[in-house]
Amino acid sequence: MHDLIRTNDPVLISFVESLMRDAGIGCLVADSGMSILEGSVGIIPRRILVDAEMASQARRIVIDAGLENELRPWSDRDESR
Repeated sequence: MHDLIRTNDPVLISFVESLMRDAGIGCLVADSGMSILEGSVGIIPRRILVDAEMASQARRIVIDAGLENELRPWSDRDESR
């Protein structure tokens, strides 16, 4: 899985989920439970994850939507650069 975005912004999460759904790219919002448990402090961001094989396409979609500043940097483990 590729860590696409980390955020506590529910509007951003919903928008990115919609973008991925429209493109036929499955995504998973991880850490939602932990984010809710920690309350309104905002210490634990939610992660939007996509399949590593779809990471390049997903990143392009996010960039095309004008959200490039929200993207996580590529990690050394990302093979689909």
